Amino acid sequence: MKTYRKELWFEVPTRRAFINITPHINTCLAESKIKEGLVLVNAMHITASVFINDDESGLHHDYEVWLEKLAPHEPVSGYRHNRGEDNADAHMKRQVMGREVVVAVTDGQLDFGTWEQIFYGEFDGRRKKRVLVKIIGE
Repeated sequence: MKTYRKELWFEVPTRRAFINITPHINTCLAESKIKEGLVLVNAMHITASVFINDDESGLHHDYEVWLEKLAPHEPVSGYRHNRGEDNADAHMKRQVMGREVVVAVTDGQLDFGTWEQIFYGEFDGRRKKRVLVKIIGE
């Protein structure tokens, strides 16, 4: 069995964003030369997420509105975690959206369902954060 590991770095200039990282993962898969196996994509920060869904701007807007209703950023004083910080909502948004995804690799391609893409979700941006890509297989 072969393995491949790479860290992708993102520095989002805004507090929140959704970035389609599927092209980055496809590049990693090509570099790995693995044809059959699994890809793990993992946000390596507690206020960021990796998830799979459709790359549609209306959906991304709906996520933004929905997440803000679930865990509003303000008032920051409403969160115990925010003593000295202002990102408690980002931790909660990450918990809802997820830490990682695993995708099958078949014939050297990501084995997606219709419309599926991999996204990096940033909930407390304006600094560098990393995403781990780990590929195992043959």
